[in-house]
Amino acid sequence: MDRQPSPAIDTQDLNLWYGTFQALFDVNLKIKSGLITSLIGPSGCGKTTFLRCINRINERLGYVRTTGSIEVLGHDIYAPEVELIQVRKLVGMVFQRPNPLPLSIRENILFGFRTHNAGKKITKSDEDQIVEDALKRVLLWDTVSSRLHHSATHLSLEEQQKLCIARLLPVKPAVLLMDEPCSALDPRATEAVEELIWELRGDFTILIVTHNMAQARRASDECIFMLLGKVIEHGLTEDVFISPEHKETADYIEGRYG
Repeated sequence: MDRQPSPAIDTQDLNLWYGTFQALFDVNLKIKSGLITSLIGPSGCGKTTFLRCINRINERLGYVRTTGSIEVLGHDIYAPEVELIQVRKLVGMVFQRPNPLPLSIRENILFGFRTHNAGKKITKSDEDQIVEDALKRVLLWDTVSSRLHHSATHLSLEEQQKLCIARLLPVKPAVLLMDEPCSALDPRATEAVEELIWELRGDFTILIVTHNMAQARRASDECIFMLLGKVIEHGLTEDVFISPEHKETADYIEGRYG
């Protein structure tokens, strides 16, 4: 019998509280490597909370408590000896609204790379190649190569979001978390960013939160439906949308609530 490959993300009995309010309940998920997995569900169901557990960003809030475990590529990211900088190198995140640093396009691309390679001697030629490779990967090089020293905040929203993805690439994360990355974009820009995400499939494990049912269906391999902090269903995207196993999933997909 063929052995199933290890999941990129493996959560066991994950619970989370904001103070006394419990937001996640016994989340058990195995997210496959190299695929795009969408997270859907009504507002407040725990999608973004779960996403932010995977790079430990929730810990910035002093009143958050978690139990259970999350492994990324077999590493327990909540183990006492694991440092946050190690987690952030392994797991990159793209937010709802583009958040370029108030620096040049070039400096945005190099910021994370320099942070994770502090003390190493990197030549300007090496940095130039890193910038070019990252921008080519997100299909921005031809557009911005003559403006590398211009402020990144002057780019269009679509270009800014692509830049935010590009600046993760030199750090070489294994996992990309995307929290509604197209919510601030118009339909044309949404299509462009979706195409980019699909291009990155295979080289990265991508977990994307979206309220857009059409986006989840056309731009993910697998789909997770969450409700009230619990995972209701997880399967192939087409199966979840065409023949969901649970009534709650069908009700949400068909627009009866949420």
